[in-house]
This record gives sequence, C-alpha cells and structure tokens, in this order.
Amino acid sequence: MALRQSVGDLACTLLSIVRTRLELFSLEASGQKSHLITVLGLAFGALLFLTLAVLVFSIAFALYFWPTDQRYMALGLLALFYGLVGCGLFLAVRSKLLYAPMPFSATVDELRRDLSLLERLREPSSGVSGSEWPSSKDLP
Repeated sequence: MALRQSVGDLACTLLSIVRTRLELFSLEASGQKSHLITVLGLAFGALLFLTLAVLVFSIAFALYFWPTDQRYMALGLLALFYGLVGCGLFLAVRSKLLYAPMPFSATVDELRRDLSLLERLREPSSGVSGSEWPSSKDLP
C-alpha cells in the first residue's frame, strides 16, 4: 500500500509541475501575442502615414524643381535619400531580430532548473536521500 501511495504522490507532484509550467507558458504566450498585435498595429499605422507623407513630399519636391534644369538631379537625390533611409530601416529591423531576447525565456529557465534538479537527484553520490529534497536556494 505504501508503494502505491508513493507512486500516486509522485504522479501528482509531476502533474502539478507540468501544470505549473504550462500555465507559465500560456501567460508568456498571451503576453507575446498582445505585444505582437500592438507592434504590428503601430507599425501598420506608421507605415501608412509615412507613405502618404513621402508621396506628398516627393510630388512637392518634383514640382518645385520641374521648371529648372536641375529637375533630374533633384529626383536622383530624392531617390538616393529614400534608398539610404530604406537601408537604414532594414538594418534596424535586422538588428532587432538578431539581438532581441528569446521569447518564453522564463519557461525555458524553469525547465532548465527542473532538469538540473532531476540530474542532481539521479546522481548516486549526491548524498541526498529520498526524504531530503534540495531547497530552492540550492538550485543554480
């Protein structure tokens, strides 16, 4: 009877750990989802209004220089400016994607701690008996 109770307690503990980790993952996933939706909405609005501003500016700039001999140089400089801004924005997006923190890092850290605890308990020379569980301050 004691073996059956121990196995049942162990199963309940394992299920509780899995449930806690899944709750943490779902909280992080909902936070990531709301952050992504917010960023996409703001980026879409910014892109729309910046496109309109660039269009109006380009038309005004071209009309200003159209009667002069420098109209082609003015349009070339405008194209060069837009190309440089585009490359700068591309590099900014690239750096954000490369150096952004890993999503779900708290879940990964908790799973890493669980794995290190299980590895400590599995070692025969650890000196930990079945009734002595390491405290949270013993974890890395």
